[in-house]
Amino acid sequence: MWNIFLELLPNVILGGLILGFIYALIAVGYTLVYGVLQLINFSHSEIFMIGAVAGIETMRGLQNTPLPGLIQLLLALIIGALIAASVAVIVERCAYRPLRKRGSKNRLIPLITAIGVSFILQDLVKLIESVWHQEFFITFPSLVDLNTAYQLPLNMHIQLKSIIMMIIAIIMGLVLYYIIHRTRLGYSIRAVAQNPQSAQLMGISPDNVIAKTFALGGAMGGIAGVLFALQYNTVNPYIGFMPGIKAFTAAVLGGIGSVPGALLGGVILGQLETLAGTYLPLFTHGDIGTEYKDMIAFLILILILLFKPQGLLGKNHVEKI
Repeated sequence: MWNIFLELLPNVILGGLILGFIYALIAVGYTLVYGVLQLINFSHSEIFMIGAVAGIETMRGLQNTPLPGLIQLLLALIIGALIAASVAVIVERCAYRPLRKRGSKNRLIPLITAIGVSFILQDLVKLIESVWHQEFFITFPSLVDLNTAYQLPLNMHIQLKSIIMMIIAIIMGLVLYYIIHRTRLGYSIRAVAQNPQSAQLMGISPDNVIAKTFALGGAMGGIAGVLFALQYNTVNPYIGFMPGIKAFTAAVLGGIGSVPGALLGGVILGQLETLAGTYLPLFTHGDIGTEYKDMIAFLILILILLFKPQGLLGKNHVEKI
């Protein structure tokens, strides 16, 4: 048994990294919005789904063109990010901003609104796809030149598309870090997150910053959606739910409101889920199947909330009066 464990371990770790990077990019959207508004935007999982659908539709449109597969993928990533960011901004403008302007202090109202927006977006995508293609399950076009497999040391196997996925995820994480810590937009986001009233007195428009924050988080979610579709081939209007819940867990694990924490939490959760999915059947002789890997995310969420609610990289903020 231990020989099998060691033989599988390198490929399991590699698969966990790929899944973890997807969770990390989705988790960034949760943590950005929470950092600014103290709002858990559960409709972000549908923004991720819309990015995946937009990416697949772009690839379908480019399928018969002479463009190389990598160029097609890059165009799908750009369009998926733009559409997801646009939908995120529309959601903020139409659903969350009116609530914010009314000055309600009840945290349940925006939470219920987010859940309602999720159902609306699911049904809109279902309606569009049913009218357009008469189908709900959308398949990512095969890219032969991206399916090339490579043999790595330690008996690891990896496809070119998986390498590209990890590179894109790392680049987007670095770009996001640069935006948050080195640009005027990043300074504005952090200022509004710290104190919206003081930021407004300094000439910063909280509404504009919040809209741009939603756009940034939505773009990350859209890119994650396209990468998810590339890796798992088939998407539907309901695929956002489970990755969204797990990405939220990753954000809590890393420290909700912390961008590095969201990235770290995504990678850790991806590893734990992949390890559980591979080794639970092995060590229980099949009594516990791979499907129980989803339980890991919720167990982690409960344990974090019990013992370290601020997360791995989160901080307890004490306001002095």
